[in-house]
Amino acid sequence: MKNYRKELFFEVPSRRGLINISRDVQDCINESGVREGLVLVNAMHITASVFINDDESGLHHDYDVWLEKLAPHEPVSQYRHNVGEDNADAHMKRQIMGREVVVAITEGELDFGTWEQIFYGEFDGRRRKRVLVKIIGE
Repeated sequence: MKNYRKELFFEVPSRRGLINISRDVQDCINESGVREGLVLVNAMHITASVFINDDESGLHHDYDVWLEKLAPHEPVSQYRHNVGEDNADAHMKRQIMGREVVVAITEGELDFGTWEQIFYGEFDGRRRKRVLVKIIGE
């Protein structure tokens, strides 16, 4: 059994943003040499997320609007966590969107359903953050 570990780094220049990281993850699979197995991809920060969905700009806009309704950034004073901080909403958005995904690797490729892609979701950007890619298999 092979195993592989790599950290990917992202810095979103705005507070919120989505990045399709499917190509980055596939590159890790290629580097690992694993042809059959599993890949775990998880955000290593409590204000960021990794999730699977469609790479469609309308959907990405809808996510932004929906998440802002569920956990609005302002007024910052509405959150107890924000004493000296301003990112309580980012913690909640991460909780909704999730920490990680696990995807099957088949014949050396991400074994996706139709339209599926892996995304890094940033909810408190403007600084460097990391994503763990862990691969196990044959």
